[in-house]
Amino acid sequence: MFPSFIPPEVRGLSEATSIALAQKIESQPIVTPMGSVASTYVCQGNGNPPIVLLHGFDSSVLEFRRLLPLLAVERETWAVDLLGFGFTERLPQLAITPEAIKTHLYCFWKSAIAQPMILVGASMGGAAALDFTLTYPDAVAQLVLLDSAGLANPPVGGRFLVPPFDYWATEFLRNGRVRQQISRAAYYDKSLASPDAHLCAALHLKLPGWNRALAAFTKSGGYGGYKNKLPQIQQPTLIVWGENDRILGTKDARRFEQGIPNSQLVWIPNCGHVPHLEQPEQVAEKILSFI
Repeated sequence: MFPSFIPPEVRGLSEATSIALAQKIESQPIVTPMGSVASTYVCQGNGNPPIVLLHGFDSSVLEFRRLLPLLAVERETWAVDLLGFGFTERLPQLAITPEAIKTHLYCFWKSAIAQPMILVGASMGGAAALDFTLTYPDAVAQLVLLDSAGLANPPVGGRFLVPPFDYWATEFLRNGRVRQQISRAAYYDKSLASPDAHLCAALHLKLPGWNRALAAFTKSGGYGGYKNKLPQIQQPTLIVWGENDRILGTKDARRFEQGIPNSQLVWIPNCGHVPHLEQPEQVAEKILSFI
């Protein structure tokens, strides 16, 4: 059975890992300074310290459908839908900013986890993990960045989106052909941009407030500009990068390694921007060996 808060299109999933993870998604009210937010997550496995996975831009916990079960064999592993994303509640009129996302994540951590964690962020989730670690260092024991964003300065164009252009921009991202093109660009092996992958990446678009939340986050400027702050990160850090990343390229991998004092970089061959989806066994082995 699938949770009632997941759109009914979830029944179209065909990959076993997608179905299994979707069935395990839970929702819990998290009290924050911005109000109580019904927050969605998946938790599997045992063993401390726990691993917490943060998804990328306009994504959800389903992004970790192949990686989470592998990590959960040895550790308690969480995947969390960030504020304004995935299946987490989008409160009306709440501004979705990096500050709000970080506050919500801290409240979730304090309520559900409450011990130092291994924080893993993919793409935009890597930038969110950097921001969280810099603000709440005592909550993070180790950091893992998967083809992470966060070094480039935030784009300024989105801040000037006004109605109806903000609506048109989000509707452009809703377009099936656009999303499929983005999906194909993210993979080295284009066959992985399957109908099941497309559905996993699009289910949360059916939720109320998706357009508004995405537009609000874009207007906030999003994440970026952490290059000069990297030396402040004292946690042991693993940087995992696909050798064939066509979304962010590969230069930032070295920049992260050079900027974070106690870090190591590993490359995943024959892999694009989403190593946790394309080579989950290799990524799981690298993370578990690191921690």
